[in-house]
Amino acid sequence: MTAYIFDVDGTLTPSRAKIRYPFAQWLEEFLLNECYLVTGSDRDKTLQQIPPTLYNGFVYCYHCSGNDVWTKDRHVGSQEFDPPVELLVMLKDEVKQSRFYRKNGNHIDMRQGLVNFSIPGRGIDMETRAMYKQWDEHKDERNSIADRLRTAFPELSITVAGETGIDIQMSTKAQILNWSPLNDRSDIVFFGDKCQPGGNDYEIAEAVRSRGGTVIEVNGWEDTWNALKQLV
Repeated sequence: MTAYIFDVDGTLTPSRAKIRYPFAQWLEEFLLNECYLVTGSDRDKTLQQIPPTLYNGFVYCYHCSGNDVWTKDRHVGSQEFDPPVELLVMLKDEVKQSRFYRKNGNHIDMRQGLVNFSIPGRGIDMETRAMYKQWDEHKDERNSIADRLRTAFPELSITVAGETGIDIQMSTKAQILNWSPLNDRSDIVFFGDKCQPGGNDYEIAEAVRSRGGTVIEVNGWEDTWNALKQLV
């Protein structure tokens, strides 16, 4: 039986938004297959995007890039990450140096097992999100920041995530492949939107490919839906 693994933002939902109704209705039936979630978001944020009726259809939900694991409403396990003070100082300096002019505060989001960093900050409105996305595409700001962080902290995994963030942690999403029932399996199909080098789906995509599994890189939930229709 094939295991289907899904990223959330940009794969099952618009970034930081709820899953769209027609797709959600269709996906509910597809979840009769063996399906898993892996996302950089914590469980509370994920449930704002994926309603419990769908969420509970996944075998496991791997939050914070696999650092916090749930099955339905049961917590399975988690691991900690205590970021070095030097990292936090550098992140604050990056906020000061950025010339993007709409900054909401809450730039450093401490999650289970990882830090999510954002120049515009958490809780921004959709207009600001769209503005920063356009700014980042023009200035390549997040990739530049990520490169500086990797140079300063080579022991950490630092990846561009979603439309505004950078994830910083000890491991990557690929760690979920070491958990039963995914370990030592090749019959895996992974869906993600950040599968290129530097993206937070890159390592898991490469790990799936190395096992002989399939990676489907998408550009939005519509792509995911269209690809799934081809599989059933």
